[in-house]
Amino acid sequence: MNVAVVVFPGSNCDRDMFHVLSDVYHLNAQYCWHDKPLPENIDAVVLPGGFSYGDRLRAGVIAAHSPIIDDIKKIADRGIPILGVCNGFQILVESGLLPGVLLKNDSLNFMCEWTHLTVENNKTPFTNQFQLNQKIPIPIANGEGRYYVDDETLHQLEKKIKLFSNMIKL
Repeated sequence: MNVAVVVFPGSNCDRDMFHVLSDVYHLNAQYCWHDKPLPENIDAVVLPGGFSYGDRLRAGVIAAHSPIIDDIKKIADRGIPILGVCNGFQILVESGLLPGVLLKNDSLNFMCEWTHLTVENNKTPFTNQFQLNQKIPIPIANGEGRYYVDDETLHQLEKKIKLFSNMIKL
């Protein structure tokens, strides 16, 4: 499996992501610079964390207009999996690849701490190594970490996730 790890100025988790994909999961990971086209043979894309462009203006908004985003939108239309982690998630939202908005944290402060997620669907390419309802610890570091969509959009996203989960072979 060929996985693109997209690198933006200010990314700081791209090497960690590359290491995990290459050395832990034994996938063919390759760095892809933000202003170059994606290679043709990509099976998945990862947008890693960091502070793309120093998070000037708003987290992820400048990176969302990088040339590679057009290629990522095209492969998203083909159903190729895309994972955005931390700032990469913010880039997905800012680029319109994921509907919704990111709001400032309730505290209005930058947060840097560990939290726990509960695996509610373990039938995706990103969650299939976890048990259903498993609690997984993850670090968070953000100032704009509250993802928000209206109820109808959330319902549509949940339907797409269910459909996608039923389509893939694990």
